[in-house]
Amino acid sequence: MSAALEHQFEALHKRLAALANPGVADINAATDFAIDANAGGRADLSIRLLEPLTARAAGHAKIWQLVGLAYRDEQIMDKAQAAFDRAVLLAPKDPRIALGKAQIALETGQPAADLFRPIRALVPGDGEVALSTAAALVSDGQSEAAMQLIAAMLEQQPGWLRGQDALATMRWIGGDKDGFARQYAVAAGLHPQDLALRLAHYRAVSQVGQWDAARAILAQGRTLFGDRIELDAAAAYVATESGDDESAELYFNRAAGIDDPGTKVSHIRHCIRIGQIERAERVGTPMLGGPAANTVWPYMSVIWRLLGNERAQWLDGAPPMVRHFDLPVGVGQLDALAQRLRRLHRNKHHPPEQSLRQGTQTEGHLFLRLEPELIAIRALIVDAVREYVATLPVSDAGHPLLGTPRGHLLFAGAWSVRLAAQGFHVCHTHPLGWISSAFYVALPDAQALGPAPAGWLQIGAPPPDLRVTLEPYDMIEPKPGRLVLFPSTMWHGTVPFDDGERLTIAFDVRTPSR
Repeated sequence: MSAALEHQFEALHKRLAALANPGVADINAATDFAIDANAGGRADLSIRLLEPLTARAAGHAKIWQLVGLAYRDEQIMDKAQAAFDRAVLLAPKDPRIALGKAQIALETGQPAADLFRPIRALVPGDGEVALSTAAALVSDGQSEAAMQLIAAMLEQQPGWLRGQDALATMRWIGGDKDGFARQYAVAAGLHPQDLALRLAHYRAVSQVGQWDAARAILAQGRTLFGDRIELDAAAAYVATESGDDESAELYFNRAAGIDDPGTKVSHIRHCIRIGQIERAERVGTPMLGGPAANTVWPYMSVIWRLLGNERAQWLDGAPPMVRHFDLPVGVGQLDALAQRLRRLHRNKHHPPEQSLRQGTQTEGHLFLRLEPELIAIRALIVDAVREYVATLPVSDAGHPLLGTPRGHLLFAGAWSVRLAAQGFHVCHTHPLGWISSAFYVALPDAQALGPAPAGWLQIGAPPPDLRVTLEPYDMIEPKPGRLVLFPSTMWHGTVPFDDGERLTIAFDVRTPSR
């Protein structure tokens, strides 16, 4: 598809360049192309085609809107914002343009709740607009209003699963550990025959380890739905994660026919736990070419290391593909960055699905924000990522890190983590990323941190709950200004520390498509 878009771009670019005054048909052809290019992951072509038209056809709001969307896709947020500001001036009543402006304001860290309100008035039942409005309220420091908004929507649409998930997450990170998922129970009472809703409720309590609650939800499901394979798969997950190996084996056998990547990954974890490593390999190998491959690769590393298979070195690198960079940042720059990040840590508890313990995590995508401290550190990080990529081994088809293009680097996400006394990260991986990271902004002093390796980053050791002993590939000492880069498929976690504040930025580089 990319080659076809490039060919179409060349023809259209040549046509437009020959025109002193593009007509309506020419502008429509350009905007139609931009819509296709943005959807096809080639926003760069949209920018190259439309940017000249912003001077030659400056009064067309749609051109500015599509340029803004393209810059947003390319994560050039200052230009995206400027383009939407111009589009709104030209078409102040266009709801799609207003929504784009509001979304960019939210993503760049500006007050956005007031921008979403008139849009919500036009589409009061639109769940995605409601979720964006809630995110804007949270960003503006109005978490309670955000929860009230989603709760009110759920009264009208109790089966709206994204809303249920969002409300439960907001309640959890706000400190409501006991009743965070109560809205699911209300909805299930109203819609007892909605299996998807019941399974969403089970997932919400399971991801925070509330196993008794999960079992109760599934038991109610069996009363209503009988022996459904989806309930068997869910029961298998609860059993293996809570340490009931015998029940897990029973339920995995009963759920053997389900075609669900999450259940298969759970099955792999169970097989590793009970020492059936070859069986785990048989389950995992067929998944390596599918959509869940990045979730499976870390387990294949564990499996191959336990089996003495040389593919473990092929996957993780020999030596492992881990590098650290001490970035050229002074104490003053780090202090200003730390102050900026602390203002963004508003939650009381870590997100339910994340790896940190005894700490908090920021909302949104840090590297889309326009605060000068974040722009400056992003630029230094981009340089280090480019150096890391430039020194990777040669391309290797089929490898999750080495088998992809290496030219176009964008971030899949970026966030800050603030850990307190006894804080740590459980060993985990980042299946949505290509390259992952840890950048140290502020650390406790040596006495508060505790004796080494307190607070250190460990790379390559799987989580203890898999019940296998594999030494980490590397242990990296944290230092303010130090950036560590490694494949997103590689296990990593941190050692708990005694006291103080450990403030970091983490990010994932998106798997390049070109």
